[in-house]
Amino acid sequence: MDIKAGLAHRSSRPGRPGSQHDDDANVESAAEVDHPLKGQFEFAIAASLDDLEACFTLLHNAYVASGFMAPHPSGIRVTPHHALPTTTTLCAKVDGKVVGTLSLVREGVFGLPMQSVFDIGSVRSRPGQITEISSLAVHPDWRRKAYSILIPLMKFMHDYCLRQFDTRHLVIAVNPAHINMYESVMVFRRLTEHSVDRYDFVNGAPAVGATLDLHELPELYERVHGHRRGRQNLIQFFLHSELVEARFPARPWNTTNDPVMTPRLLDHFFNRRTQVFDELDERRIRLLHSIYFEAEWAEILPALPLSFSAVHPLRREPRYSMNCPGVLRLAGALDPDVFAVVVIDVSRHGCQALTVGPLELGSTGTLRVELGSGVISLVGATVVRQSGSHPGMKYSFRIEQPDANWERFVNWLPGVHVEAAFPPATSTA
Repeated sequence: MDIKAGLAHRSSRPGRPGSQHDDDANVESAAEVDHPLKGQFEFAIAASLDDLEACFTLLHNAYVASGFMAPHPSGIRVTPHHALPTTTTLCAKVDGKVVGTLSLVREGVFGLPMQSVFDIGSVRSRPGQITEISSLAVHPDWRRKAYSILIPLMKFMHDYCLRQFDTRHLVIAVNPAHINMYESVMVFRRLTEHSVDRYDFVNGAPAVGATLDLHELPELYERVHGHRRGRQNLIQFFLHSELVEARFPARPWNTTNDPVMTPRLLDHFFNRRTQVFDELDERRIRLLHSIYFEAEWAEILPALPLSFSAVHPLRREPRYSMNCPGVLRLAGALDPDVFAVVVIDVSRHGCQALTVGPLELGSTGTLRVELGSGVISLVGATVVRQSGSHPGMKYSFRIEQPDANWERFVNWLPGVHVEAAFPPATSTA
């Protein structure tokens, strides 16, 4: 959850209990981009032990100062969602020091943190992936000029979500005292007019749920910021400029997430520095084993319950999030039907794809999929399952005849993380 923890004590002064609210009331005049930025700035994914440690320490200190958690002996804050490959932690650095951070929790096997108290059914009913903004904090040295960090960090988040994280909808749980910034500056809309009195994810603090459709952002920004001038007009900054300090991860394939947790990092943060794994219930333990299934993870993850049966796991194979354009050509006709598809996840022996369909279960054909830039795979496939309704139906395929590029791709996937060396891709016509 983000309750603007890193900003909560930005300018409160003794004797002025309403000063923080005054700050938020004037947030529109404060929300401007401070360029040129002073110092050597960098916005990137936190992938190394040192960067993750710095982010989790900054988050811990901000949450303790705001009353959103009790101090932890480790001095860091991590959650079970940070262990998932569908969570990415972003960081802002000045002269090599982490001064801001937030985590993007895309909806995955644990769901979203805020769904325990907020109904996000209206967001789920619309096309596109959902990501929760969580764990935001700004270093104390930068709180008086927090927007020098916060606005560029939000810009980096916006670009990363659209370009690489396969996200259309952002959701957030925010303290009612600070919802104004997200509504008036970032053009979020509330999920409901009512706040939640207690949100256990942050020590029982009250919260308001809000959402933003990134595909609607140009129209919304024009409506809200179009009349503003100079640095207070965020349209040019967010939508028509590049953040030169941003460092996006290079990808050889059309994957849509950037897992960073190696066995060493997972053990460090969830077994040694904290005991988060000791607090997981049976279902989450089983789900972790379905994601990290290789032998190298066995000693790191909490032991499977005795009731677990390897014959009936939650998943037959790990799946990997993708965004691969393709074409399905059905067999068995002189003039075969051809459907445009988007492959959204892949396993060793199958995949899921979106298409306007409809497709008949049991039908066979050839999938032509762009696994990476210029890397085309031609595989035989059978339709085995369908979910959703027209338009945009989701179909599961069993891969019958993998080609060399498909084999290279699925062999590369299990051990991938952001720091892994990327293999060269083979281009085919």
